[in-house]
Amino acid sequence: MGIAQALRDDFLDPISLELMTDPVMVSDGHTYERSGIEEWFRDHRTSPKTNAPLADLTLTPNRTLRSAIIQWKESLPPEVPAAPLPPPILDGK
Repeated sequence: MGIAQALRDDFLDPISLELMTDPVMVSDGHTYERSGIEEWFRDHRTSPKTNAPLADLTLTPNRTLRSAIIQWKESLPPEVPAAPLPPPILDGK
């Protein structure tokens, strides 16, 4: 795994595993995508990562992480269109 991939993994929401665009910190000390943790809190009062009860459900914007994600995205080369996948290989039947 290269450095760019390792950094990108830190930018993924632990709930959806998608790249965060609006990261927020929760009282468990972890950062989540705002929409994902808000949905989680509709049915849970626990940490998605540890399952420990949370007394405080306050969401604090993680501006530092958001800035790092934006800078990382801007540093990436332009996307190259993916080649189409080859047709599946049939087993001769």
